Amino acid sequence: MTVFVNGVETPAWSGETVASVMLRVPAAGRNSPISGSVRLPYCQMGVCFECLAIVDGIASTQGCLTPVRPHMRIESQRGPREL
Repeated sequence: MTVFVNGVETPAWSGETVASVMLRVPAAGRNSPISGSVRLPYCQMGVCFECLAIVDGIASTQGCLTPVRPHMRIESQRGPREL
């Protein structure tokens, strides 16, 4: 299937998570709201929140817990988590 990561058409497999797709896309990490350093998915089980992304317009989505769907739009989240 195809998803879009930061506007770039990206291949994905059924059952794959948003976080795993983002690990394959250059510069798709999020920036730390504290230091500005690039952060990438780490724990892959919903504990660390390093995989936050904007998925189909919904900010602060945990990418490691979100399976991809065809034509999903994934954007790197910039700034702090939204509550």
